Amino acid sequence: MDRRVFIGLALIGASGLAVYPAMAQTGRIYTGLVPDTAVGGYDSVTYFTEGQAIKGSPDITLDYGGAIWRFASVENRDMYAADPERYAPQYGGHCAYAAAKGYLAKGDPEVWHIENGKLYLNFDQNVQKLWFADIPGFIKQADANWPTLGR
Repeated sequence: MDRRVFIGLALIGASGLAVYPAMAQTGRIYTGLVPDTAVGGYDSVTYFTEGQAIKGSPDITLDYGGAIWRFASVENRDMYAADPERYAPQYGGHCAYAAAKGYLAKGDPEVWHIENGKLYLNFDQNVQKLWFADIPGFIKQADANWPTLGR
């Protein structure tokens, strides 16, 4: 077992977080909540346009990045298709705090935050409180860790 994975698992055990196996990912996009579906089936555009988490329809979808993305409207699907990097959650929808700490954990689509025009998900509200303590620092750490996480 990779040393970082072992340390991440130890930290998760201590914090009560759960790690999901690699099969809960499609590529590097977390799809463990709804099989093969990104963001737990929520419309990632509505975080930006409505300021809230809204479930997408299984009838309005787009295949992107090895996952199925659901949308609340055709307009949102088209917006996403035109600029997926703008609307996709960072770190493939995994918990941003966990990515900063060097491991992968699920991102909850109802525990989110937009910072500098980017969408970040966290494991739960308790973890999000930790994230809020130093968002710029955690983003810097997660950005550095992300290229090697889940590879």
